[in-house]
Amino acid sequence: MVDKSEKFNWLVRVGYFSRAMLYTVLGLIALTSAGKISEGTNGIFNAIEGFPGGIVLLWIMVIGLLAYALFRFASPLFDIENNGSDAKGWGKRIGHAGSAIGHIALAFSAYKFATSSGTSGDGAQEAASGVLSMGLGGIVLGILGIAFFLAAISQAKKGITGSFMHRISASAPSATRVMGGIGFIARAVVFTVIGWSLFQAGFMSGGSDQVKTLGDAVASLAGSGVIFQLVAVGLLIFGLFSFILARYRIIPDMDSSAGVPSFRA
Repeated sequence: MVDKSEKFNWLVRVGYFSRAMLYTVLGLIALTSAGKISEGTNGIFNAIEGFPGGIVLLWIMVIGLLAYALFRFASPLFDIENNGSDAKGWGKRIGHAGSAIGHIALAFSAYKFATSSGTSGDGAQEAASGVLSMGLGGIVLGILGIAFFLAAISQAKKGITGSFMHRISASAPSATRVMGGIGFIARAVVFTVIGWSLFQAGFMSGGSDQVKTLGDAVASLAGSGVIFQLVAVGLLIFGLFSFILARYRIIPDMDSSAGVPSFRA
């Protein structure tokens, strides 16, 4: 059992706030600036850096994205979301691990921009190149790709069923269900693209340059016409939805003995 402190609670909320900023800016860039979206993830942080107080915002995002990643890692390690240890539960927990790794990559990108070194290449591709240089690196990346596929399935299911509402306070705005549904489905599309890039790099000898992070995945959809527009709108809505989560998300106790919640049992 791991005790949850009030500090942990607030760190997770800062994490949701950081995620909200990330997706809101991404959606806006995708809808309004073809030049910046072509920069992929760098375009997101370039835009934030240009905001008033942009460097401060970037540092908040570094802390917040790392906090969110640790929160997600607590799912496979301690099962704090009480998903259980059956196949369905482990599928969700592995998906959360993939999400955690993705947010660490985003935190590193934000760190590079916060320290004025953000133009020096793609952190995710550099990390992937390092992993591929190891003996079983290709298998590691391929498995991570599968984790993103599982996360994409989970995201789509959340969007369709509205199961995410079980973990949101009843005091949340009435539009939360619709916003979350749209946002999760858009996010599922992006996670599928990221998962496919990792699968290619790991199992199909695609090389580290195939690996895509959040902004790169969205940029790769730019030639798909209406699909790109729908995903961009969905990600913008997901960003706004994440602001709601920063306030109304029910942060679970870090207690693996709490059992599977009634709506999963």
